[in-house]
Amino acid sequence: MTSRERLESLGSCGDMASLPSAVSALCGEFGRVTRLDVFTMTERQKRRALCFLRLESPAQEQQLMADLGASRFGDDLLMIVELPG
Repeated sequence: MTSRERLESLGSCGDMASLPSAVSALCGEFGRVTRLDVFTMTERQKRRALCFLRLESPAQEQQLMADLGASRFGDDLLMIVELPG
């Protein structure tokens, strides 16, 4: 399973309390996660988890962005996980 497929599979995480550790494990493959904040939101009947994170180095963050499609949001990386309705 590719990293992108693993990111998409996080949406099926049944327990929201376990989502941060699952995101951290996935992102930890690119380097040590130094910060992770997860917020959930509902918009137009869709639920999403907004994951703001940082890794130890810009090179690690660039690799994560390239592999997982994360984007920059200020100093953080932002990954959006689609959650079941």
